[in-house]
Amino acid sequence: MTETKITKELIEKHGLSDEEYQLILNILGREPTFTELGIFSVMWSEHCSYKNSKILLKTFPTKGNRILQGPGENAGIVDIGNGYAIVFKIESHNHPSAIEPYQGAATGVGGILRDIFTMGARPIAMLDSYRFGNPKNSRVKWIINGVIAGVADYGNCVGVPTISGEAYFIDCYNENPLINVMCVGLIKTENITKGIAKGEGNPVVYYGSSTGRDGIHGATFASEELSEESQAKRPSVQVGDPFMGKKILEATLDLINSGAIVGLQDMGAAGLTCSSCEMAGRGNTGIEIDLDKVPLRAENMSAYEIMLSESQERMLAICDKNRLSEVKEILNKWDLECHIIGQVINDSFMRVFYKGKKEVEIPASKISDDSPIYKRESKKPDYIDKLNSFDISTIPTKENYSEDLLKLLSSPNLSSKNWIYEQYDHTVQTNTVIPPGTDATVLRIKGTGKYIALKTDCNSIYCYLNPYEGGKIAVAESARNVVVTGATPLGITNCLNFGNPMKPEIFYQFENCVKGVADACRMLKTPVTGGNVSFYNESNGEAVYPTPVIGMLGLIEDKKHITQCGFKDEGDIILIIGKEAKGLGGSQFLFYLHNKIVGPSPTIDLDYERRLQESCLKAIRNGYIKSAHDISDGGLSVALAECCINSQFSFGAKIEFKGNTRPDELLFGESQSRIIITADKNNVNKIKALCSEQNIDYQVIGEVEGKSLIVSQNKMKLINLKIDKLKANYFKKAID
Repeated sequence: MTETKITKELIEKHGLSDEEYQLILNILGREPTFTELGIFSVMWSEHCSYKNSKILLKTFPTKGNRILQGPGENAGIVDIGNGYAIVFKIESHNHPSAIEPYQGAATGVGGILRDIFTMGARPIAMLDSYRFGNPKNSRVKWIINGVIAGVADYGNCVGVPTISGEAYFIDCYNENPLINVMCVGLIKTENITKGIAKGEGNPVVYYGSSTGRDGIHGATFASEELSEESQAKRPSVQVGDPFMGKKILEATLDLINSGAIVGLQDMGAAGLTCSSCEMAGRGNTGIEIDLDKVPLRAENMSAYEIMLSESQERMLAICDKNRLSEVKEILNKWDLECHIIGQVINDSFMRVFYKGKKEVEIPASKISDDSPIYKRESKKPDYIDKLNSFDISTIPTKENYSEDLLKLLSSPNLSSKNWIYEQYDHTVQTNTVIPPGTDATVLRIKGTGKYIALKTDCNSIYCYLNPYEGGKIAVAESARNVVVTGATPLGITNCLNFGNPMKPEIFYQFENCVKGVADACRMLKTPVTGGNVSFYNESNGEAVYPTPVIGMLGLIEDKKHITQCGFKDEGDIILIIGKEAKGLGGSQFLFYLHNKIVGPSPTIDLDYERRLQESCLKAIRNGYIKSAHDISDGGLSVALAECCINSQFSFGAKIEFKGNTRPDELLFGESQSRIIITADKNNVNKIKALCSEQNIDYQVIGEVEGKSLIVSQNKMKLINLKIDKLKANYFKKAID
């Protein structure tokens, strides 16, 4: 069967170890063909198989009363009642975006959209989570501009709003940015479609773009460190076509509504290989493919190239053999050709034929489900203890911090990201109720009276300094962000971005972040519905900070519960519910103003966090709270400034503290489990009573008044700034 000689060097080039190649020999009972070697290579890459992470991913809580689909499908599904469900997923396109920012980001959007509508859901929103390097670096600027343009152009063309996200800038991401994109879809529960091949004789239908050489071995490329040779792998970066993406979106939803489709999957990572063998594996069936029937846009393509191509905007459907004419009619309606390239067979093999030869004969489940699983060595990095022993007394205090607050508000990490999100159409589909730029974005679900709140979140500095606590905080803060809008957190999707797992120090970061995420999800009752692991985010041996991005979904059952962060009425009482400020470790104050990434970083009591969120939600639903805002990056002073900036009438606040807390800790410390709320004075005692029931701390700190933010401690004014000045700094573009 083999024409290309399989050598040790060829095996190594395919990223397979000696042990993995021996396993292939055991599975096949013979030497693989060149095409089979390529198939095993991509399907057993980390990107497709999760061989270095699966053992820990299994520790995530994945079940709940509202979970209709957890990990294992194209996307997770959460029931929101009334026969509707939300389908959502987050994935990365990090390596491609590092070497071809525009196409890398654009095809990331196309891929995550397909994951959603493949399940039968209409995409209603996208969120982006970015990590870039130092914006003063010319190459980083090139990456930033290309990524944002790629996301904007694709999303705007297909008519799906990009409604929320985050962007952080730290030197460790100079060469290896993190480009994570989340998509959210709406579906009627009876229309849920899965990627499964079943029904002997049912045809395998290919539709969408033709197949070219772009993206070959893209999955393998995503499973290795970036290096100087990476620029030579530009062919591993796919090229997107949003107009074709829109056509296959509409055609796919039509096909699903017709009932003529048995199973469906997009040709994403590993292309035709992954979609065909995974569907067969899930259905415990076999599948035959005739590559002579695959539409090609490049000449003289080999079976190897066709099977491994990651050309974009391609779909694979298993159709009811008795309804093929309907399928053709629907595809023709959307100006798409119906290519019948194979059939479901009554055994367990994936067989591939090309030019009269059998190129592939592999047990489908062996490549889709039975990849090797590893538990890598874990070792605590030496830097953790060293960096977490920082002595705060080495930072001198002063009498006034107005200039410090202005500098932070205009810093790349804390300033408004309107220069990013204004390039996206966040109002298309007319569902956006709370737009980008605050704690979480809120969308209405038309015809149901329900609303959903969405947020992505992760503080990678915390995760670097303390991976376990950082993992917990990523979940807790994303949940807190939807809670302050009035939403009950329902579930998460995650994108786990780390360096090379073969390095014990990196695996320690991964292992402990995963444990933190899992523990927080259990406590806050937000099951993991799926996600993505992105390893090998390293360049020239230097890894990015551990960055487990959390995509959180929350549900608001009543419109009157929707809450925003801006101060509402003059004379309202301002309270903090939650813990007192303690420490400066891991803060933006130390990072941006003192050029220090040091700890001890914030820690979190998850049971306290749960009770805090429950108290806040109950107060909102009882009508006691007028505004609510999470205290997070930048601490109390930045959160207060944001409440003023987002006030419809630019109301200021007069704040007074007593006690001996260091003023910089008070203003800029990032202690967890704290929320700023405002209330009519008649409701203050009711809020206090609610907090007391849950044993939650509370403190009245001032009133909404005037057009300035004034923060005093023991009668000394630490901050005294006009709201117009705060706005000018906050909205000043931090990136040239």
